[in-house]
Amino acid sequence: MTSKPVRILVVGLGNMGMSHAKAYHALDGFEIVGLCTRSPISQGTLPAGFESYPQFTDYETALAETRPDAVSINTYTETHADFAITAFEAGAHVFIEKTLAATVEDAERVIESAVKHGRKLVIGYILRHHPSWEKFVELAQTLGKPLVMRMNLNQQSSGEFWETHKRLLNSVSPIVDCGVHYLDMMCLMTGAKPVSVHAMGVRLSPDVAEDMYNYGQLQVRFDDGSIGWYEAGWGPMISETAFFVKDVIGPKGSVSITDVEEKGAGSANVDTHTKTNALKLHHAATDQDGKFSHSDEIIKTDDEPDHDGLCLREQQFFLKSITENLDLTQHMADGLGSLRIALAADQSVRTGNVIML
Repeated sequence: MTSKPVRILVVGLGNMGMSHAKAYHALDGFEIVGLCTRSPISQGTLPAGFESYPQFTDYETALAETRPDAVSINTYTETHADFAITAFEAGAHVFIEKTLAATVEDAERVIESAVKHGRKLVIGYILRHHPSWEKFVELAQTLGKPLVMRMNLNQQSSGEFWETHKRLLNSVSPIVDCGVHYLDMMCLMTGAKPVSVHAMGVRLSPDVAEDMYNYGQLQVRFDDGSIGWYEAGWGPMISETAFFVKDVIGPKGSVSITDVEEKGAGSANVDTHTKTNALKLHHAATDQDGKFSHSDEIIKTDDEPDHDGLCLREQQFFLKSITENLDLTQHMADGLGSLRIALAADQSVRTGNVIML
């Protein structure tokens, strides 16, 4: 254990980066030594208490001048690998927002660098720190095998939200960027190895590059017979009908995240991406008359953390991994595994082939 705060450089202050910065600001175990963004931060746009933090627009300059113990990377995916490896070479631990890297090869380079330099690498899989999702996974594991897993996260975006999505679409598709979260959950639920993936994608806007798609769906098969479906779309044309489906079926019944839509909150609202409100557990067992033996159970989750609260939990884990020297071997392997499936799905979209894993 160490009594000194972990000196951290925050790189990228978009939606996720700002939430993580707020967590570092709130936690006694961290000391923010710099904020690094692509362009200067406009006066008055930072939260109270952030004005005194040194600001940078060049990553390597920020790294050299602040000499942090840790770096929080919340930039676009194409920069992740080089930024992370540079941080490891400077002796810093790294928290990196998903997606870990743009390619499997780059992701492997990042992990190899973390191991080589003996530094911690925590990947921003926020659902792993979500108490309701932890319960969701636990209940899914009681349903028997094989499992049928149905999940999606569609986002009807306009204005600044669509501008953000268009920037993301310069380097990553929705089924990769969002899909890694849910593929990670599927892997946890089954505890099985993925065997193959097949995916389809469609370009629905002239604002999207001709070689990119803003709607996609994938099907993944596991070696225990389980199957998973995931769908993701971004843009002003996306329907908000059933935009949030989280449903798992097994021989013994099913469990679903339900009652997620709050009045006035649509699919572009970041809190709806993680909000559950309730889990519905259905038992398949029947009595001698063929009627259900048990009523469905509603497990309320009203008191779950909001988005910033979940980011706080993530950063508490990152801090613990450093101060208690946690073994993150499995964490890194899991992150690489879900990314491998998502990128294979992207390959399937582009080739029309089933990709064997």
